Amino acid sequence: MTIRSRRETITFRHPVHIRGIARELPAGAYEVVTDEEMIDGLSFASWRRIATMITVPSEGVQGATEMLSIGSIDLADAQAADAQFPGDEPRP
Repeated sequence: MTIRSRRETITFRHPVHIRGIARELPAGAYEVVTDEEMIDGLSFASWRRIATMITVPSEGVQGATEMLSIGSIDLADAQAADAQFPGDEPRP
């Protein structure tokens, strides 16, 4: 079984709640790691997501970070909520 990891940086413009994380995260940039496994037996390369993790500031230890497992849909919901934040309408 072949597994690959993809890394990306996402940015929240506002403090955000992500389901599965008990605290509010401050606005800023976060590294997201997605692990995928290859689906064997197909005539073309296809991948299935098996884990999504986000690196967040650690509670109580200045400058430390921790990697937390989250749902990809929960992350997408948090990004959509951040994009729809009230008061962010473009100014004329």
